Parts: sequence; C-alpha cells; structure tokens
Amino acid sequence: MSKKHPIISVTGSSGAGTSTIKSTFEQIFRREGVNAAFIEGDAFHRYNRAEMREQLKRRTEEGDHTFSHFSIDANILDELEKIFDEYGRTGQGRTRHYVHDAEESEKYGVPPGEFTDWEPFPEGSDLLFYEGLHGAVKTDEIDIAGKVDLKIGVVPVINLEWIQKIHRDKAARGYTTEAVTDTILRRMHDYVHVICPQFSETDINFQRVPVVDTSNPFIARWIPTADESLVVIRFKNPRGIDFPYLLSMIHDSWMSRANSIVVPGGKMDLAMQLIFTPMVERLVRESKKLA
Repeated sequence: MSKKHPIISVTGSSGAGTSTIKSTFEQIFRREGVNAAFIEGDAFHRYNRAEMREQLKRRTEEGDHTFSHFSIDANILDELEKIFDEYGRTGQGRTRHYVHDAEESEKYGVPPGEFTDWEPFPEGSDLLFYEGLHGAVKTDEIDIAGKVDLKIGVVPVINLEWIQKIHRDKAARGYTTEAVTDTILRRMHDYVHVICPQFSETDINFQRVPVVDTSNPFIARWIPTADESLVVIRFKNPRGIDFPYLLSMIHDSWMSRANSIVVPGGKMDLAMQLIFTPMVERLVRESKKLA
C-alpha cells in the first residue's frame, strides 16, 4: 500500500456486478474532481480469445476440466502485482485493453478477442482504480491484496450471480443457457479456490440478496430488480464508520452485526456514495500531503 499513490480495487466474479460499482466511483471521481487512472482486470488475461480456446481444448483433452479465466495461470497476475507496486511507489505504470466486441473494436482499432498495445497511465493521476476478477488475490507467490489501499468485494448470493451471468451472456454475447452453464461448471473449482478467498482480504463487501424465489437460476426469466433485493454491506474493520449517520440517511436500513449494515436494494447506490465519497476524499487528501 502507498499513501502517496493510492490504489482502489473492486473485485468479484463474472456477473457479480463490479461494473455497477465502477460506475458509482466514476460519478464520485467526477464530482470530487479526482483524476483516476483505470485498470480492467480482463487486460491481464494471459491469452487472447483464439489462444484461450486452444488452451481449453488442450487441457480438456488432457483431463483438466477446471481451467478458465478464473484460474491463476490463465492470467498474468505477477505483471499486475508489479504494476500495482510501481504505481504505489511512483504514480506510474502501464495497462492495455481486452477488446470484447465490435463496438470496442471500433473504439480501439483492434479485432474482438485481441489486446491493444500496452500504454502508460496518464500523467498526474490522483489514484489508480482496478475492476475485475483478481483485485485482492493473495497466494504464496502473489500478493496483490497487499498492494491495494481500499479493497471492495462484490458478492451476490450465488444463485443471483448465476442469473445475472446467464442473462448477460445470452443478451450481450449470444450464448445459450447450456453454454453459460458449462462455463459456470468449469469455473467452479477456481471460484472456490481463487475468487472466494479474496473476500476475506477485502475491506468492504457488498452482497445483494434477492427476496424473491431464485431456486432454479437456470430457468429464471428475469433478474430480480433492486427493489426485490436487500444488500448486506460488511466492513472488515468498522472503526471510523459512522453507522448512526448511515442509518439516518438510508431509510429502512438496519444493523445485522456490529460490522454490517443491511440496506434496501434500491438504496445501494446511495449507500456507496455515502460510504466511498469520504474514503476517496481522505485517500486523495493524504496523498497530496506527501506529494
């Protein structure tokens, strides 16, 4: 971690909703005049789309049915750790983009499924913001979590996460329910061993819990709406969190434990604004004192 050049990471599984929290942070950055550099987790996949297909085919033929984008060795996490380390020390580093579709291809001038060239971060950024699958990984060889100043986990209950992924992949990527189900099954080993352990490293977790029936996520016709959900917000260290203020500002919220507050799903954005705005302001203020 570095108070001089702070790093924020938002981590969660595919379909968890990390992009929603990224959007909230972008609003905070604009309102507070914070100049943020951004990293996308997909940029640190080891293989482009064609190479990943070949890897999946080869490993399946060898009897490995667990290899996926969740896997440690499917990503260049050592490079991500080095970049976090460099940014924390110097405020500099580099990133690239993984091009998902035709719209992004037009934007970046690279075919879908390929990576752009590496480029340096813009000069003079106030902080670095990461959103992706591996923003709080900690193993015997890699300690990304230890390089990050504020770590946020996005963890819907598992059936809801699957519903969100199925609907997204079918609508945006043209996959069948069966194809998405196969992906979920292949990723389950690393979901347990790579994704879940990160949520013990995160400082704050957001877990959306539907209050409608999601018993069979593979036939669900609709994603539960925000108003059909509650959000459990857990703070690893509740010291300094003004819970009475949050309870007064977020109607129909309550404390479920000494370090957890439950808010209506429709109030999740408000809760994030109230929680993260002072945290971002404090990180930037402290970094500028050291500049």
